[in-house]
Amino acid sequence: MHDLYLGLKFALSYFSIIPISFGSGDDLSDRRVLGYMLLSFPLVGAILGSISIAIYALLESLGWLGAVVGAISYMISYGFLHTEAVADVADAIYASHSDKDPYIIIKEPTVGAMGVLWSIVCVVLKIASMIFLLLHGLYTPLIVILVVSRYTLLVLFYTKEFRSSFATTLKESFTTRDLILSSLLYAVVIYLLIGIDIVMILPIGLIVGYSIATTIGSKIGFINGDVLGATLEATEIILAILVAILWL
Repeated sequence: MHDLYLGLKFALSYFSIIPISFGSGDDLSDRRVLGYMLLSFPLVGAILGSISIAIYALLESLGWLGAVVGAISYMISYGFLHTEAVADVADAIYASHSDKDPYIIIKEPTVGAMGVLWSIVCVVLKIASMIFLLLHGLYTPLIVILVVSRYTLLVLFYTKEFRSSFATTLKESFTTRDLILSSLLYAVVIYLLIGIDIVMILPIGLIVGYSIATTIGSKIGFINGDVLGATLEATEIILAILVAILWL
């Protein structure tokens, strides 16, 4: 139980800006702690989404302005970590078109013009889609989207090989038991939250995320943390637009 609690804390500290403290005896390199860290990753999405919804609820009287603040607060809550990945991946893809080494480009601390442009597109679409969901009171579907996008990465961790030492370490720590447990847990939670009407959002999210990661990997020749972050962002945007279409 302590390893599970420590894994959740590690996930919150690594994938969000929520201040988390650890004890001197906490071993964050332990295999089970890393496994539980991944297992808790979708829960981080639910927590950050709930904070965003709470902020919007406090500012609901401001209308669309409150929704803008709520949407942006979600992206701030994870430190724009995945948005930064979009810039790096975009630069790597365009570098591969000009026979440059995508891995060298993706590791550079600077960002190219295409990376900036694609990041802007991503931010605009993300904020716009979240504003729509917030203004129309689609809180539960929003939480589900943020859970599904992160659960998709768990499947990628289990099925893909990575050109990243940390991602590889996480993969080795994520067992078949963890995947089955997370699949049952989040599928049941999603069903209880939204019922059967749009429960197909889970397999659709898996298909979308897996396809995006595979496509990017084939273009640049590898998958790393940046590719996973870009996949998460794209999956959330596509699922949000899909939910908006279904709502209309």
